[in-house]
Amino acid sequence: MGDIIKEILKFVPEGKVSDAAFEGANIVLYTKDKKFFLDNEGVIKKVVYEFKKRIELRPDPGICMEMEKAEKAIKKLLPEESGVSQIIFEPHRSMVIIEAEKPGLVIGKQGALLKDIRKKTLWVPLIKRTPAIRSQLIENIRAVLYQNSDYRRKFLDKVGHRIYDGWIRAKKSEWIRLTFLGGARQVGRSCVLLQTPESRVLLDCGINVASDKEAYPHLEAPEFNIQDLDAVIVTHSHLDHSGFIPYLFKYGYRGPVYCTAPTRDVMSLLVLDYVKIMKSENKDPVYDIDDIKEMVKHTVTLDFEEVTDVTPDVRLTLYNAGHILGSSMAHLHIGNGLHNFLYTSDMKFGKTALLEPAATDFPRLETMMIESTYGGKQNVLPPAKEQDKFLKDIIKETVKRGGKILMPVLGSGRAQDVMVMLENMVRTGELQEIPVYIDGMVWDVTAIHTAYPEFLNKIIRKLIFHKDQNPFLSPIFRRIGSHKERMQVVEEKGPCVILATSGMMVGGPSVEYLKHLADNPKNSLVFSCYLAEGSLGKRIQQGERELVTKAGAKTDVTPIKLEVHRLEITDHSDRKQLMNFMFKVNPKPKKVIVNHGENSRVLDLTSSIHKQGRIETVAPRNLDTVRIR
Repeated sequence: MGDIIKEILKFVPEGKVSDAAFEGANIVLYTKDKKFFLDNEGVIKKVVYEFKKRIELRPDPGICMEMEKAEKAIKKLLPEESGVSQIIFEPHRSMVIIEAEKPGLVIGKQGALLKDIRKKTLWVPLIKRTPAIRSQLIENIRAVLYQNSDYRRKFLDKVGHRIYDGWIRAKKSEWIRLTFLGGARQVGRSCVLLQTPESRVLLDCGINVASDKEAYPHLEAPEFNIQDLDAVIVTHSHLDHSGFIPYLFKYGYRGPVYCTAPTRDVMSLLVLDYVKIMKSENKDPVYDIDDIKEMVKHTVTLDFEEVTDVTPDVRLTLYNAGHILGSSMAHLHIGNGLHNFLYTSDMKFGKTALLEPAATDFPRLETMMIESTYGGKQNVLPPAKEQDKFLKDIIKETVKRGGKILMPVLGSGRAQDVMVMLENMVRTGELQEIPVYIDGMVWDVTAIHTAYPEFLNKIIRKLIFHKDQNPFLSPIFRRIGSHKERMQVVEEKGPCVILATSGMMVGGPSVEYLKHLADNPKNSLVFSCYLAEGSLGKRIQQGERELVTKAGAKTDVTPIKLEVHRLEITDHSDRKQLMNFMFKVNPKPKKVIVNHGENSRVLDLTSSIHKQGRIETVAPRNLDTVRIR
C-alpha cells in the first residue's frame, strides 16, 4: 500500500496530475488542467472502483481564481434568498466554504449552481448550514481550522502516510487486546486502549467529574505510551468520554482524533467550560486553551456509516448511538478480516424527542463492548409519556404556589430534550406560558443542534428548517449570560423554569441557583440525568438537606427546603432496552464485554446476557487487559 499513489497515477493520463496528497485515508489529486478538472471523462470514477478508496480531483491552487474576484463571482451566482452568511477560502486545499441559511438554494437543482461555481472560479465549493441560533463557538472552531489550513493539509498527509506506508512494527503474530484505563465497573473517565501488533488506538479519554480521587484515566499503566499512540476515537462529547483528550495534546500527542462534527463542536465547548469552572474554583486546570486548540486542529470528522482506515490494520465506521447529538458507536474492522469489534459507548435503543434509536445492523461482528449505566434488574424506567406527565404536574403545582423550578441538566442531550418537551407543552396549551431561562453552556449547545439537523430525528429536522416552527427559537426561552442576569432571575417575582448546568451539580450555575432557591419550600428541584456517587446531586437525592458552600475562609450553610424530584428518564438505555438491543444486534456477537456502570449493575447485566444469550461475557476492572483475538 505504500506505493498506492504511484499505482493510482498509472490509471490517469500522463501530465494531468500536478500533485497528489493524502487527507487521512482519502487521496486527493491536484491538476493544472482546467478542462480535466471540469470533466475527467470518468477517469476518477474508474480509479475509485479499482482501488476502493475515496479519491478526489481538485484544481491546483495556482489555477484557482483570485479569492476576492471569486467571492464576487460566487455572490453573483447565488440567489439572495439562499441567505449566504460567510464565504471562506481554504487556498491550500483549493476549497471554498459557503455558509448559508438555505443550503439547498446554494446547491441548485441537481447541483447546477455548484457546477457553475466550479466552472466560473475553479474552486471546489463545500456548503454548510448557518445555525438558526448564532454560535460563537462554531465560528471560533471554523476559524481555527481555516487559519491552520496549511498545517491541516500537512497533518492529514502525514496521517495518510501512516495508514498507507505499511507496518512500522514487526508483524510476528495476530492478536488484539483491550486494556481498561478507566470506565470499567464505574461511570466516569471512560478510556480503553486497543492494541494489535501494529496499532495503538484509544477509545475515548474522559474525566470522572464527580470524583477528585479517581478523576483521570490510568495513563501511567505500562501498556500506554503516548509516543506510540496512533489514533484517538471519541464516541461522544460528554466529559466522561472526552474531557481528558486535550491533556494528551499537552503531553505531545499530535495524531488524529476521530469523531462526528457535532461531537467535535460540543466536546470543545465542554472542555473549555471545564477549564473555566476549575479556574473559578481556584484549581489549576490540567490543560489550557492552547491544548484545546491543538485538539481541534487534529480532529478528523466522519459522518455516520462513513468508512475510513485509521491505521494499516484498523478500519473505523461510526454508527448512530441515539444518546446525544452526534453520539456514535465505533465499529472496528481489524486486520484483513481478522476480527470485528463494536464499542457501543453510551447508547439509547429507543426513539427520543431529538434522535433516532441506536443502529443494530453491522456488516460483521464478533466481539461487542456494551454500556451498563442502567443495566441492573431494577433499572427499568417508566414510559416516556408517564414521565412527561410527571414533569408537567411538578411544573403546574410549583407554578400554582408561585415557586421556581430548577432543573440541573447536562449541557448536551437532556437539556435539549427538556426544551422540546416544554415548548410542546406550551404550544399545545397543556402548560401556561412561563419564562424558561437557559443558563450555563446549554444555549451554546442548543445552537450547535441547529447547525446539524441531519443528526436529529425526522420530526425535529423538519421543524428546524422553518424559523417559525423551530422549537429552540420559541419566545419562552431566554438566555442568561452573566451573574447579574442570574440574580435578576432569582429576585424576579413569579414562577419560571431554570435549565442550568451541571446536571450532577458538581459546579456551574446550577449550584449558584440552588444557593438562592434552596430555603424556599415553594420552589422545586428536578433532577433529570444520571447522578454519580459522591456528586452533590446524588447526595441531595439521597436525603442531604444542607448545602455547604465556601467563599475563601467563610463557610455558609443553607437549609434545603425546596421540593426534590427525580425524573426517571434518561438518554441511556434502561435495562429493558439494553437486553432488547443485545438480541436485536445483527449479526449476534460471540463475546460481550460489559463496562460503564456501577459494579453491581455491570455484574447483573453480564450475568443476564450470559444466561439468556448463551454468550461468553466478561466484566473487566480498571487496569485489566482482555484479549479478544
